[in-house]
Amino acid sequence: MDAAAFADSVRADAAGWDRHGGVPVEVVHEVARAGFLAADVPARYGGRDFSPAEVGRLCADLGGTCSALRALVTVQGMVAAAVLRWGNADQRARWLPALTSGDRLAGFAATEAGAGSDLAAVGASLDSGRLRGHKRWVTFGALADVFLVLATRDGRSVAVLVEAGPGVVVEPVTGQLGMRAARIAHVRFDDAPVAEVLAPPGFGLSHVVGTALDHGRFTVAWGCAGMARACLDLAAGHVATRTQAGTPLSEHQAVRAVLGRCLVEVRAAQRLCAHAAALRERGDPAALHETVLAKYGAARAASVVGEHAVRLHGAAGVDADSAVGRFHRDAAVMRIIEGSDEVAEQHLGRYALRGGA
Repeated sequence: MDAAAFADSVRADAAGWDRHGGVPVEVVHEVARAGFLAADVPARYGGRDFSPAEVGRLCADLGGTCSALRALVTVQGMVAAAVLRWGNADQRARWLPALTSGDRLAGFAATEAGAGSDLAAVGASLDSGRLRGHKRWVTFGALADVFLVLATRDGRSVAVLVEAGPGVVVEPVTGQLGMRAARIAHVRFDDAPVAEVLAPPGFGLSHVVGTALDHGRFTVAWGCAGMARACLDLAAGHVATRTQAGTPLSEHQAVRAVLGRCLVEVRAAQRLCAHAAALRERGDPAALHETVLAKYGAARAASVVGEHAVRLHGAAGVDADSAVGRFHRDAAVMRIIEGSDEVAEQHLGRYALRGGA
């Protein structure tokens, strides 16, 4: 089953997952069996050799149904990308097949109460092979078997793999604004034994975590483009059948104008994502900056189109099980994770000064 068909098969269930606070474990296993986890990893490690564009379309299909499913693919891919790029041969052979098959579910643990966008300020520390620290907002942290954790050792950043078990305390998060089905957790490490250190000390943030975040931004961008398209389709379908004084809403000029603006947002997001994918495919150094641009633009598009879709749905848009309402809430979160709007704007401003425009 391809991603579009899979997304269609679970579309009716997504509202319930959001309401009850979690993608069911059996659905997570279905995603793994379908081969959607770390699909861009080389086949020799169990992946599917997906190109950037193929990974993007996968995330757009899932994102247009349930952001939590896309988030599952994102976090697994982030950790796999870091291991593939910075792990040694033994680490790649040991961890990548487990990540691609879903035998090990991953969490990415970088954010702390005092270190959100400023990851250089993390307080988690590694000493004598034991990790201490408290990480927040770990996507699928409530189900994770292994965590990629940013910490420091002797004042230098390190990225380590820590398996769930003794010394790892998971605190599930519920009731947050969006991404309610993404099994988010806060995770405390109390002298937890470290399974692996990826790359030399000093490379943890700039290299290992940087690789993970870049992969995350790319998949979030495509997921947001899928969300924006889904919101437009839902809005167009609603106004075509909803009548006001005997006239379909779609006959009102103001409604058509809103849909036109939404179409521009969707197409722009799709093109930004496709351009970033093409640059990644050929290894162009500008891909890093264009990925930031794609994530920024697509997240804003999902938020804007989601807001318009909610308003066009009227009272139906704020129903607890409304898809457009869920997407609108999730889009607000997308403008924060993997780099907030303000952080992205600073990055893109520097890029523009260097001629990126």
